[in-house]
Amino acid sequence: MKCEYSDGLKVNYSGPLQITKGTDVNVFIKEASIPDSVKSDLDMALYKNSCGDLRDVADTVTKPFGNRACIH
Repeated sequence: MKCEYSDGLKVNYSGPLQITKGTDVNVFIKEASIPDSVKSDLDMALYKNSCGDLRDVADTVTKPFGNRACIH
């Protein structure tokens, strides 16, 4: 599932999670490294096909991991 937002944020969840926003945010997390609580929220957003929910997850992820992270 891919979502793009008016502020330039892009979220791609197709197993791994990728969050980008120009040069300000670049987060990549392999599927096996996504915390269970985040994974369940991602799966629910995917099930509901909700870019709004996916945005909420992206905001939740960037808080503990920061704006730049590559987690394998």
